[in-house]
Order: sequence, then structure tokens, then C-alpha cells
Amino acid sequence: MHGSKSTHHASDPTPQRSLRTSLKNRQIQLIALGGAIGTGLFYGSSEAISIAGPSILLAYIAGGIIIFLVVRALSEMSTEEAAAGAFSYYASKYWSQRAGFISGWNYWFNYVLVSMVELSVVGSFVNYWFPNIPPWVSATFFLVLIAAANLLGVGKFGEFEFWFAIIKIVAVIAMIVGGLFIVAFQIRATNGVAASFVHWFDIGGGFMPHGIIGHSSAQGWTGLLMALPVVMFSFGGTELIGITAGETASPRTTIPKATNSIIWRILIFYVAALGVIMAVVPWNMIGRANAQGTVVSPFVQIFQSVGVHAAAGILNFVCLTAVMSVYNSGLYANSRMLYSLSRQGNAPRYLRQVSRNGVPVAGVLTSAIIISLAVVVVFLWPQFAFNYLMSIATIAGVINWAMIMITESHFRKAIVAGKGPNEFAGKHGADALNLLHFGLPVARWSRMIVLVFLGAIIVLMWFSPSYRIAVLVGPVWIALLLVAYEIHHRRSLHSQRERKGIQ
Repeated sequence: MHGSKSTHHASDPTPQRSLRTSLKNRQIQLIALGGAIGTGLFYGSSEAISIAGPSILLAYIAGGIIIFLVVRALSEMSTEEAAAGAFSYYASKYWSQRAGFISGWNYWFNYVLVSMVELSVVGSFVNYWFPNIPPWVSATFFLVLIAAANLLGVGKFGEFEFWFAIIKIVAVIAMIVGGLFIVAFQIRATNGVAASFVHWFDIGGGFMPHGIIGHSSAQGWTGLLMALPVVMFSFGGTELIGITAGETASPRTTIPKATNSIIWRILIFYVAALGVIMAVVPWNMIGRANAQGTVVSPFVQIFQSVGVHAAAGILNFVCLTAVMSVYNSGLYANSRMLYSLSRQGNAPRYLRQVSRNGVPVAGVLTSAIIISLAVVVVFLWPQFAFNYLMSIATIAGVINWAMIMITESHFRKAIVAGKGPNEFAGKHGADALNLLHFGLPVARWSRMIVLVFLGAIIVLMWFSPSYRIAVLVGPVWIALLLVAYEIHHRRSLHSQRERKGIQ
């Protein structure tokens, strides 16, 4: 996309202010990174470790490969036809308006839940310093702060997110280096255990400790598999790359760079970081409450365990920053999705309102108001807020990723049929696919592998007590979206007939 052309959908000829292509290459790179490093890594990783032990590293590698293929599929479309709303726009144009409706509203719902999860744990980081502040007060404060930041303009948002991400990157790398230093010099933790990578294998049943029967390594695959749903939640937000494409002036340069860097991000920020943590803090002690009765992030626990409380305080600040970064990205993504849905005719017209500085202000405020329900949820049901909202957000994420893969298939079929983006005009047949600038590698096989993997995730969620509710909610949610679309579609047809004077 060049200029703001992609922000205007064909279904909406009304001239209005448009989104601005103000995001810079460095901001896109860091936004893509920031969206995937938040609660799932800094807070939820303790749950994943408790389920799988050190073998959680294999789960992050496997899940990371799948997410990379999902983002490659999305980037294939975004590189050719960057648009606000990304996959919802592509689903509406190349699959069906019904698919665009479901894809967009499901993604919006997903990020509302993710934002609620982020706000539900923000209090734990604030309580590290101020244990007497109620969690709902912390949630309210940061909700208002981030909503205000999103109203300043996409350039300002990009700059906020850039520095949020810089803080996270520097901190995680510093934690890895510090952890390696602790291991190299065999510094003993406060519990008397010396740091060592041998702890991956000699504590609590070995590398794969948890299975159906006993603690034998042969049965440990069960724990590894059951941790996959938790791991996949951690990767939610990587598809933000596609959303930002609609507000960058050079998507064919920035999108491929951001996408290809996903693999090393996962290796460094998930695998290396958690591997070092489990060398310093025995994995079966991660996630336990401290002397004050507070459960802290594994990233804080690593330095607390060796008595470096100043470093632990710094990392707690980083964890807080990470949570706010993900919520910042989520509010950005949700406002753009509502804007796109409105342009498609799949959401109320007021949501296409754009301020003078290029912000879909109606989408920002509407999403923020809905997310404010998180404050109530945190106040009334603090445990429910994290456990159940995370599981339902995971099933919504799985639906979204599956729809991206299916949409990419329809996108390719449109190109073969000569109905692809403008650049493919007059070109058709299988040879037209060779013109793709950033195509999904071995697309048919990649698509199949991802869809089978996502199906397996849903099966695994059914066998997990904390995730089973999501498997029940998922079909109900899809059914509600289908009914909502039919009602919306019939009303639209009725309005069109009235405008044409047909009774």
C-alpha cells in the first residue's frame, strides 16, 4: 500500500478522513515484537513450566514454528494488499462477507479478553512495591493511561510501543546474561542450591517429568502436550504485523523483515530466557509464593533467589511495562479492526470516524469502554480473571489463526482465477502465484500442518480442566457470530430495499 488508499474499502464510498501511513520501519519491527512478549511470557510461563517442566522449551519451539507459518500466511496477503483490519478485510474480500464478519469480531473479542487478562495481573506487579493497593485500582489507572496514549495518533502510539519494546528487549537480554553469569560462577540461591543447567535433568523427574503414570521420562510427553495451550496463548499478538501494514508507507519492506525475525525472537525471548531461569531456579520452585505470600514472575524470582532484590525490582518494572505494552497493542489492534469492520459494512457506521490526527477515535473509545469491564471482573473474581479469561482468549486465538490460513488459501485461488489484487490484473493461472513478493513457503503443506496442529490444541484443551470451558464456549461463540451476521445481513438488505423504494 502507498498513501492511505488501502484504508478505504470498496463497500464504503463516503469520503472521510483516513488512517495515516505514519509508522516507521523501526516501530513496525518493535510493535511486532512487543505484541508477543507480555503476560504469557512474564507471568503465564510459570504455569507452563509447572505442567511440562524443562521440556516446556520444546513446546515453545514447536508452537513458535506454527505461529511463524501463520504470520507468513498473513504477511503474504499484507505485502500484496496492505489494509486496515488485515485478515478480516481479506476474509471479507476473498472468502465471503460472512467470513470477514466472523474473523473481525472474533479477533476483536480475542483482544478484549487478552486485555482483560493483562489488566487482571497488572496489580500483582504493582503490589510488589505497594502491597496495599487493590488490583482494581491499578487496572483502572493503566486502562485510562493507555487509552489516552492511543488517542494521540499512530505515530505517537508507534513511539510509545517502540520504547516499551526496547525496555523489554534490553531487560530480557540482561536477564539472560545475568543468569548465565550466575550459572558460570555457581552462585548459590537462598535455598542453598547452586545454579546449573544440570537442573534441567536432575530435579523433580528430569527433563520430561510429568506424565499419566508416575514421573518416568517415557510418559513425560503428556506434560509437554498439555502445556501447549498455555504456550500458544503466549504467542497471541504476533499477527499484529498484519494490522500495522495498513499504516506503514512501505509494507513490502517492513512486513517481510518483521515476519522473518519472529523465529529468532522466539529462540531468544522464550527458549533462551526460560532455559536460563530454570538453570538458576529449580523448575519445581518456580511460581511458588514468596515470604510475603505473593506469587511473582519467574523473571523476578530468578534474582530474588540469589538475594539480588534490586535487580528483582527492576525486572518487576519490566514485567509491568510488558503488560502495558500488550494492552497498548491490543487497544490499537481493536480500534483498527472496528474501523475495518465498519468500512466493510460489518459494524456500526460511527466506528469509521477518524480524528484529525488519523486515529479511529470511536474504535479506541468503544474498545476501552468494553475492556473497562475488566476492572469489575478483577475486583469481583480475581482468580477467574486470569485462569478462565486466558483459556477463552486462547480458543478465540486458535479460531483466528485457523481463519488466517483458510483465508490465505482463498487469496491464492483468487489470484489463480485472475481476481487478485490490482497488481495481478490480467494475470491468472498457477504462474500468477510466482509474482507473490513474500509467499507462504510450501503453502499447501504449511496450511495443512498448521490446521492439524491447531485442531490438536483444541483437543488438548478439552483434557485440561482450566481450558475445558473454552472448548465449550468456542462453538457457542461461533454460533452467536453466525446468528449476529444473519441478523445484520438481513437488516442491511432491508435497508437497501427501502432506499430503492421496494416494499
